[in-house]
Amino acid sequence: MAFRIFRFSVTSIVVLVAVWMIMGGVATGMDVFREDAPKAELILPFFHVLGGLALLLVVFWFLWSDSAVKRNLENIFAIPELLGKLGFTLGLLCIYRIGFHVPLPGLNQISLERFMGGAEGSLWGQALQTANMFTGGNLQQCTLFGLGIMPYISASIIMQLLTTVLPSLERLKKEGQAGYKKIQEYTRYLTVGLCVIQATFWMNYMRANSLLYVEYQRDFGIMLLGVVGLTAGTIFLMWLGEQIDEYGIGQGISLLIMAGIVTRMPTAIMDFASNVTLDVTQGGITKYGPGDVLMLIAMFLFVVAGAILITQAERRIPIQQAKHTRGRRVYGGQRQHVPLKINMGGVMPIIFASALMMFPGVILGWLSGMWRDNRILGAMANAFRTGEYVYAVVFVALIFFFAYFWTTVQFRPKEYAENMRDYGSFIPGLRPGKRTADYLEKVMERITYCGAAFLAVIAVLPMVMSRVVGIPWRISGFLGGTGLLIMVSVALDLVKRIESQLTMRNYGGFLGGSSRIKGAYR
Repeated sequence: MAFRIFRFSVTSIVVLVAVWMIMGGVATGMDVFREDAPKAELILPFFHVLGGLALLLVVFWFLWSDSAVKRNLENIFAIPELLGKLGFTLGLLCIYRIGFHVPLPGLNQISLERFMGGAEGSLWGQALQTANMFTGGNLQQCTLFGLGIMPYISASIIMQLLTTVLPSLERLKKEGQAGYKKIQEYTRYLTVGLCVIQATFWMNYMRANSLLYVEYQRDFGIMLLGVVGLTAGTIFLMWLGEQIDEYGIGQGISLLIMAGIVTRMPTAIMDFASNVTLDVTQGGITKYGPGDVLMLIAMFLFVVAGAILITQAERRIPIQQAKHTRGRRVYGGQRQHVPLKINMGGVMPIIFASALMMFPGVILGWLSGMWRDNRILGAMANAFRTGEYVYAVVFVALIFFFAYFWTTVQFRPKEYAENMRDYGSFIPGLRPGKRTADYLEKVMERITYCGAAFLAVIAVLPMVMSRVVGIPWRISGFLGGTGLLIMVSVALDLVKRIESQLTMRNYGGFLGGSSRIKGAYR
């Protein structure tokens, strides 16, 4: 019954949207023919009609045809517990989107919009676009969630590093759940400190550029209110992520970042479609020809397929369990494997490399603005613009560094080898202990190189498209680069978590086996 209500509701909404898109596209196309306008103006109406037909096809395939997707959705709706978790997660994401549009008090939104529009192609504008993509915030509109979730992620990384350095934190980590809660408490305190520092810097920056109302330009209360608002917004996002982790489904922080990327994708698609032309000779900086469209589609498919491949890929190390004799019975002796992920860091290396690459360009741009006659500073500032050769080389180097750094923090071959020895397992041909640890470390170094190389290719693709084809980074970054990689990775993790819930009820999984849940149908 729940699935039928869901199917009817979603179908009604999608059909209304699809009819509106098709009718609007047809009406606009008829106007173009009546006014004898250039045929290139038919591109946008064509995309409207094509999008409406695609929506109808998708809703029919997912909800009405006898497809595997429909059967999977029926299985999900047959489990009240799983359905409640999904509803809870979607509800918190909706709350996040509402707070995303709440502006800070005292800001002149007209001046802010004009200032951000003028800085769109500058180093500062590129840094803001990168920050908005990776933090789930919106500093360009300076909303309550302007800082996003990055302060919490930074605090978590700092605490992980301190755990490997400080013996007291290392002892807390070994205490289990109680120690983990204590470390989480320290992480929250550190997040508040980072938020206060970043919010103070941002409010001072807006006051220096006269983005506050005149009567509030020297008002300390407005400055304090802005710092408190930005800090409270990040803390609230942190709380939302923790609630999703505990009561919902999926990784809360990743879902918040993904939600921010998904909501910006329609705007990027419409910006791209509005500049598409049928004339092959007019492809360039302002117009995109058929070849540009095909290249963007190819990049989209490459990133999706590659993200799935590199996320699921793993190196399986065979291990042998020692045999144990208990009375007349012999236990153990089975052959198993240890899965080592090729991309253990996920998208974190790209996120931290992008965060660091914002600072050189902004700082050098500020210095070159102060000393306009200094050609060296001007050349260095231009070299660190997004898409330049020096920027790309340094960016790739940072991705490799953070990929190995993250792997070193997460994977400790010495502890892994000691645990295998304690449980009576060993790698065939290797002695337990140091030789096993050295072998695991060697294998991890090699496969991490492959994962980092793939992440570097994904990160550089939007820059190549921007330089060769002329597609702006704000479009190519969402439709074929890092933003798409984050979406695919988070979606795969969400599918795995849903499948684990279904597997507990004797369900065969999304990719095969039985497609019915025992006891769910009568």
